[in-house]
Amino acid sequence: MCGGKEENQDNKYGEAKKHNKDFKGPIKNRSCTDVICCMLFLIFVAGMVACSIAGYVRGDPVRLLYPTNSDGLVCGVGTQVGRPNLMYFDLLKCTTVLTAINGCPTPSVCVKQCATENLLFASNFGEMLCKDGVQKPTTYTEAYNAVKDEKCAPYFVKSTPIVGRCIPSIFKDIFDKALPLLDSNGTVLKDAKNNSVTGDSLDKATVVLAEFFKLKEYGELVFKDIMASWWLILVCLGIASVVCFIWIILLRFIVGFIVWLTIAIFIGVWVFATYYSYTRYFELKNQNVTSELGLSQAFALNFSYYLSIKQTWLAFGCTSASLLIIFLLIFLFLVKRICIAIELIKEGSRAIGNMIFTLIWPIFPFILQLGFIGYYAASAVYIASMGSAQYFTNDTDRISCSVDSSALGKVCEFVKYGGDQYTIPLEVFMLFMFFWVMNFIVAFGQMTLAGAFASYYWAFEKPQDVPLFPLTASVYRSLRYHLGSLAFGSLLIAIVQIIRVFLEYIDHKLKGSENPVGKFLIKCLKCCMYCLEKILRYLTRNAYIMIAVYGKNFCSSAKDAFFLIMRNVVRVFVLDKVTDFVLFLSKMMVTMALGVAAYYGFQQKIPFFADYVPKLNYFLTPVIVIVVGTYLIASCFFNVYEMAIDTLFLCFLEDLEMNDGTPEKPYYMSKGLMKILGKKNKIQDPADTMQLSKAKKH
Repeated sequence: MCGGKEENQDNKYGEAKKHNKDFKGPIKNRSCTDVICCMLFLIFVAGMVACSIAGYVRGDPVRLLYPTNSDGLVCGVGTQVGRPNLMYFDLLKCTTVLTAINGCPTPSVCVKQCATENLLFASNFGEMLCKDGVQKPTTYTEAYNAVKDEKCAPYFVKSTPIVGRCIPSIFKDIFDKALPLLDSNGTVLKDAKNNSVTGDSLDKATVVLAEFFKLKEYGELVFKDIMASWWLILVCLGIASVVCFIWIILLRFIVGFIVWLTIAIFIGVWVFATYYSYTRYFELKNQNVTSELGLSQAFALNFSYYLSIKQTWLAFGCTSASLLIIFLLIFLFLVKRICIAIELIKEGSRAIGNMIFTLIWPIFPFILQLGFIGYYAASAVYIASMGSAQYFTNDTDRISCSVDSSALGKVCEFVKYGGDQYTIPLEVFMLFMFFWVMNFIVAFGQMTLAGAFASYYWAFEKPQDVPLFPLTASVYRSLRYHLGSLAFGSLLIAIVQIIRVFLEYIDHKLKGSENPVGKFLIKCLKCCMYCLEKILRYLTRNAYIMIAVYGKNFCSSAKDAFFLIMRNVVRVFVLDKVTDFVLFLSKMMVTMALGVAAYYGFQQKIPFFADYVPKLNYFLTPVIVIVVGTYLIASCFFNVYEMAIDTLFLCFLEDLEMNDGTPEKPYYMSKGLMKILGKKNKIQDPADTMQLSKAKKH
């Protein structure tokens, strides 16, 4: 099935690669590439560091982590030590979650603990909530004037602290939210404008944060479960790593069986669908069942009616038969290329088996990414807290004011931190650098693996001729010569990603608008940018492979890789689909196997495992963590595998173009690939073989 000769490919996309007798794999004598982009990258990194330093010097994350009262004092810090919670005078003015958390247009004070009961100002003067420095009223007139001047709260309700803010917790205690709320004496609660306070009015302002409190409780229980079972989770993830490694080795022997079995099942399903449809058609035809398809049945979507008429099954039979014939023709046309894909997957397994450290390599880029994410998060928080305190009047116009001014006789109160005109541009720049550096790290990992696997392919006698420490040599070449190329490719993707962020922001702003044309255009642009990012990732990935082998600059390598792919587009399509299917199936099988084992294990249904399972609030918590962790580990392992296959495939295509199997130009591909293509190295004398092998080594 997999024998025969392969037809010649169309060379309209550039000239085929010419044989070079001096080429022996990744070249050693190379020069630095894309130097200008490397310098630009270093300048931008220096700018990022400068922004971070400015944030560390001028920013204060305490402003963001802790609430601030209307006098501009941070709760729980400085003069407010021991008073970590923020109480609002009138929560009815907090109409959104954002204003409730930071910037609610009502006076607020720091308190030791949130209110434990409802209270109207006229009920108990001694318990009134007032600003710092304001003496609590002793008479109704004093209390009324204090409320009118917003020095004291007109009311407060039983509350629960959520992220340092006192949020009403009365919802679970009342049945009809439309009724006015009462204090402990049965008096109706009213705001400063003498309006009744109901559950509905408070619900509109705080329902999201009330739900957040429930999630917070669940989160605490989940955290306790993770802390109680952390060592079991680590053991399971270690087992997942071993299983992934074993599975990669097994793929060398079972990948052909998996692919052919899947194709057989797929075709068998369509054969059965065709057989069953025609069987039902002839049964209904022999029963003389005749039905007319009326409009009433069509509009009612009565599927049982459709399945009772022979025309439906005839349509099903014709459709499935037509698709079956198309699939069979495609399969017969692509069978040789499927064989090539299977053999390349096997070769990838052999390459990893001979360079075992390539499986460990993804850990280093992953650590770099984690470190940079931590640096970016800290810098972004410090930069966001650079703004100074903003004060506004407490009227409906919300006029900006200074805390030292009277603001036309109105009370001037703190609302939020902000106002720094440089904060938003700095945050945008930091986000762009986050995309650029993260993609740079990914590119560095890909180019390093590509160089190692290319060294394996271009070894004439495998594994004897594979250079010592191919992974280390590839790391050196990438860092020494190709930082500029890595910066170039990652810059292209970063630009598209930042554009996608802007489009998401614009789309968010247009959600409440009535402009359907604008919304449609934004959706189209978002789709185009998504597709462009996918294309760029594919092109840069193949460009890095060519750079790792030949040491050219990014543009030349991208062009060579693109033309090479287009000259073999059918092979590329088949390999991508077969590889994607095999790797997806592998990830799912490993993840499901560990997930099922963890599910029964933490339910204490496995006797040996039951003695080690701690008491948990939700047994699914460690199961979910194990499933997600296993999938991430499997992705890391199989991403290496995918990079191996892609590198070997491009080398294989160039091998076909540069060599013809003669003693002067022998093939470097495996014997399995040569057998599939009906090719062989024409070397008769064993002495010639030994001499050629020695020449290739040196």
